[in-house]
Amino acid sequence: MANVGYVRVSSTDQKTDRQLEGVALDEKFEEKASAADTARPQLLLCMAYVRQGDTLHVHSIDRLARNLQDLLRLLEQLMDKGVTVQFHKEHLTFSGQDDPFQRLQLQIIGAVAEFERALIKERQREGIAKAKSMGKHLGRERKLTPELERTIKTRADAGEEKKALASEFGVSRQTLYRILSREPKNRN
Repeated sequence: MANVGYVRVSSTDQKTDRQLEGVALDEKFEEKASAADTARPQLLLCMAYVRQGDTLHVHSIDRLARNLQDLLRLLEQLMDKGVTVQFHKEHLTFSGQDDPFQRLQLQIIGAVAEFERALIKERQREGIAKAKSMGKHLGRERKLTPELERTIKTRADAGEEKKALASEFGVSRQTLYRILSREPKNRN
């Protein structure tokens, strides 16, 4: 009977150290990934690791899943294996015994976590739309300036080897071919 911990944050710059602080664990699975789905490497390892009689400790419900269906499916899989799941923030423990009140609490909290995720996605979409309307560049910054791209095109048109150009300018050949295929912009 092992005490197993699963901790998760959404991005690499966030820290997991406050989760399950002070809980004695035999094994800990730490993830830096979104809970948008359950195909997370450390979660999958954790699910394969736990055995009958183990207790899986999770800081809060939204650390395990942000989708009510995913949450219920994960809990069912764990309890079918004979694993007890303890959510510390919510003070809830699920051991496979049918407790209607705990199931209701779980569904309410899971639905709130799903609603919160939907709100975050909506705010993100609104922010992206606003930034686009203001003409802001979204995504990764371009590696090469338009001037350097023109230089590459000129040199490629003059017959220089494309592989050598890609190497010199520090871009992949795929990027080089994308640059060469772009239509020149009018500079009026």
